[in-house]
Amino acid sequence: MRDSPADSTSPARRLVHRRSISIECYAREDGLWDLQAELRDVKTRDITLSERNRPAGIPVHDMLLVVTIDNALNIVEARSHTLFSPYATCGDHEDAYQKLVGLNLLRGFRAAVRERLGGVLGCTHLTELTQVLPTAAIQGLAGLATIALPVAESERPAQMPFQLNRCHALRLDGPAVAEFYPRWAQLAVPRRTEGKMPTPEIEDETP
Repeated sequence: MRDSPADSTSPARRLVHRRSISIECYAREDGLWDLQAELRDVKTRDITLSERNRPAGIPVHDMLLVVTIDNALNIVEARSHTLFSPYATCGDHEDAYQKLVGLNLLRGFRAAVRERLGGVLGCTHLTELTQVLPTAAIQGLAGLATIALPVAESERPAQMPFQLNRCHALRLDGPAVAEFYPRWAQLAVPRRTEGKMPTPEIEDETP
């Protein structure tokens, strides 16, 4: 078990609930990729859910979302599985997650998910899993495939590593880029102009 981040002055504590989210990436024989996302909620005590007893250690939620993507991060297949849930009808949504097919993980993905699966149109926890798919795909395919960037990013130099300028640590004017990617390093701009903070350019689907 991971050591507690609490220091010696913190009050004693006990674990009452664990939520785990895991993502696995599989290379398929047909050249496509499967992202398998799982969410599990487990209690350390017996509880009663919808008049049914759920012993400690047995998942309250255990849900899988599997999407198949190509090298451009287009979703070509999608399916979901509800293994454990508090209500018998939790998985009774006619696998609404097939609506993910046709979406691209880097172009307006999260907004499209809200439109197609928000609220009662889907499962809260399965929809929550969709939010980590873009970053998981980038990590999963890194070094194994050349990601075809969206047309909207055509102004980025073709040789620039995909991950640059997509997070605080890898901003082009930061020390990490200066050290590890000096070719793309830029001089830092003033942090304040006339008392205002500059607005960073952040893309919708920055992984």
